[in-house]
Amino acid sequence: MRTLLITGPGGSGRTTVAAATALTAARDGTDTLVLSADRTDTLGAVLGVPTGAAPTSVLPHLTAWRPDAAAGFRDDLAAFQDRAAGVLDLVGASRLDAEEVTPLPGAEELALLRALRDAALSERFELLVVDLPPTPQALALLSLPEELRRYLRRLLPPERQAARALRPVLGRLAGVPMPAEWLYETAARWDAELAAVEAVLADRGTAVRLVAEPGPAGADAVRAAGLGLALRALPVESLVAGRVLPEAAADSWLAGPVAQQRKALDEWQESYRLHRAAHLGRDPRGLDDLAALGMPGVNPGAGPVGWPVTDRLAEDGVLVWHLPLPGAIRDELDLVRRGDEIVVTAGQFRRIVPLPSALRRCTVDGAALREDELRIRFRPDPGLWPRER
Repeated sequence: MRTLLITGPGGSGRTTVAAATALTAARDGTDTLVLSADRTDTLGAVLGVPTGAAPTSVLPHLTAWRPDAAAGFRDDLAAFQDRAAGVLDLVGASRLDAEEVTPLPGAEELALLRALRDAALSERFELLVVDLPPTPQALALLSLPEELRRYLRRLLPPERQAARALRPVLGRLAGVPMPAEWLYETAARWDAELAAVEAVLADRGTAVRLVAEPGPAGADAVRAAGLGLALRALPVESLVAGRVLPEAAADSWLAGPVAQQRKALDEWQESYRLHRAAHLGRDPRGLDDLAALGMPGVNPGAGPVGWPVTDRLAEDGVLVWHLPLPGAIRDELDLVRRGDEIVVTAGQFRRIVPLPSALRRCTVDGAALREDELRIRFRPDPGLWPRER
């Protein structure tokens, strides 16, 4: 199954583009699910069909789904209280009733990740179109599975489970309570669920469609989004320029905005597969308006963003790791090697990346930013590198 993630700055028309993209695919005969986590039914307003907690059939080959984050949060809390009943009773804590629980901030995003995983595993659809939050929140959301799995592995390393039979004895000897079995089981289940989401995001069939309104603010947002997505190794399949104004006479009040739009469009044309969605003179509502936007089909050749390692041992005695970072600024880059990981900071974005196996036996020998690509040099550690015979 292919997955297309739709994001862009707030107010750029992400939900409209997601619905129009899904409509194009469905009318081409592709079984498509469009997924949104908006608390309000913006997706339903655009499609002209109410959407909600149950998947809704809009047209042949087109289904819309807006998961109920509140219900999912209550179910998760109730299950957690059941598993932790012994600990709660020990400390004298009162259990919360489902009716008194209000979802915490972030519940919608977590519901979207779970729905993304469930949809990918269902094998019912050929294309999944995901209406993500605005770009900064979307990038934080897409990094969540990887970061949470790191936290779980640090807090509850899997190898500790090998001593589960000894935990009661160790607890008595040490005089302190040891982690209960349910805690490890919960961590293992969360790890499996997060791994499934990570697998969807890392799949060769997953790409991003950016949405922005052409102009100075849109151009800045697209540059930042391109850098953040590259750091997550997510390919940009296309860029949709929304609300494009028609050409205007030089003495028209529209001449200034049109000139700003043209400048941004020319810049985007050089870097992206660009689609210009004309301004309809109104907010798109209903299937006819969505069809009028002429949204293109999904480009099957987007492919993943590769981070290759080139062998320059014979020439320079180093291996070079290539990280594409379009729009990165040299003074805003920072690298820290920590064990078998490297911490990459590019402007407002940061990612902790596991080193490829060959580079774990090397020391960092330097780095340079050239042609929108960060090139990190690694020199083999004589104490760890295999000796030549």
